[in-house]
Amino acid sequence: MTKSKAYAAATATSPLALTTISRRDPGEHDVQIEILFAGICHSDLHSVRNEWSEFMPTVYPIVPGHEIVGRVTKVGSSVAKHKTGDLVAVGCLVDSDRTCPSCQEGLEQFCPNMTLTFNSPDKHLGGVTYGGYSDQIVVDERFVVRVPSNLNLAGAAPLLCAGITTYSPMRHWGVSEGKKVGVVGLGGLGHMGVKFARAMGAHVVVFTTSPHKREDALRLGADEVVVSRDANAMQKHAGSFNFILDAVSADHDINAYLNLLTRDGNLTLVGAPAKPLAVSAFGLIMGRRSLSGSPIGGLAETQEMLDFCGTNNITADVEVIPIQKVNEAYERLLKADVKYRFVIDIASLKSE
Repeated sequence: MTKSKAYAAATATSPLALTTISRRDPGEHDVQIEILFAGICHSDLHSVRNEWSEFMPTVYPIVPGHEIVGRVTKVGSSVAKHKTGDLVAVGCLVDSDRTCPSCQEGLEQFCPNMTLTFNSPDKHLGGVTYGGYSDQIVVDERFVVRVPSNLNLAGAAPLLCAGITTYSPMRHWGVSEGKKVGVVGLGGLGHMGVKFARAMGAHVVVFTTSPHKREDALRLGADEVVVSRDANAMQKHAGSFNFILDAVSADHDINAYLNLLTRDGNLTLVGAPAKPLAVSAFGLIMGRRSLSGSPIGGLAETQEMLDFCGTNNITADVEVIPIQKVNEAYERLLKADVKYRFVIDIASLKSE
C-alpha cells in the first residue's frame, strides 16, 4: 500500500482540500498510473455536494474525478496490454463483475455490479474508491485504455466521459455521411457531439437558446445554428433529422425536438434534467420516432472512440487549471462559465 496526495471533500458543504489517501500496490493484473490530467465533470460536483443522494449517496471523504489521463509507472506480472511509460486513460469504471450478459457483450456500462472510479465500494482496501483528483491510481488492466500519442493530453482527459457519452449513442444509432444530426445545447457534452457528428460526415445543426453561441458552434463544426426560441426557424427543420443528441440538463420542451425527427428518427438524451420531461405520445407515434437515453460506453467502445479521436485529431476544448483552483472552478461550472471543460493539471499537486 502506498500513500498519495489528493484533493477531497469531507462533507457536502466542505471545499475540496489537500489530503492523503491510500492506494493498493499493483497486483498481478494491475496497472499503476501517474495521473497527469483529470477532467472536471458536472457529476463530480453533484457527487461532492451529495445532490444525487436518492440513488447514489456520497460517502465522505470523497475524491472525485473520472476523466483521467496519465503515464504507466508499474505493471503487474501478468499484464499484457500496457507497459511502463505508456500513455493511458481511465474513465468512469474501474471494475465490473465480468460475468453478466452485459459484460459478456462488452457493455460493462450496464453491469449491475460495476465499480465506479470514485465513491464505489473498494473490494481491495475497503471503504470506497477514490478518483482522479490525486497523483496516482492503480487499476485493473482491463479498465485502462490507450491514448493516441498525437492527442493533446489535457484535451484528451474529457474524452473519457464527455467524449464517450456523446460518441456511443451516435455509433449506436448509425450517424454517418449523409445523415442530418441535431445537437441540443452547446456545453461540455454538446461541443463534443458537434465534433463527432462532423467527423462522422453528418450535416450538423446546433440548437441553442443563446444567439451569442452561433459563432462558436460554427467554429466547432456545425453547418447550421438554430436559436430554439425562434418558432419559425424551428419549423423550417420539421421532420428532417435522422438523429438528435439532447445534451441539456435543464427543464425544456422535448416535444419541440421530437417533431423535428424524420420517420424512424431517434432522439437520445445524454443530459439529465432533474424533473421528468412531458412527452407527447402522438409526437412519437405518427412518425414511428423513438426517444432513448444513453450513458457512457463499454471499454472496447471507449478505446474505439479514442482511436477515432486520434485519427481525426479530436480533443475537448479545455481550460487547464491548477488543482488549487478547483473550488473556484466548481463555482464557475455552476454558472456555465467555461469553454467547454475544466481540466486539472495534476503536476500542480506536487507543490503541495
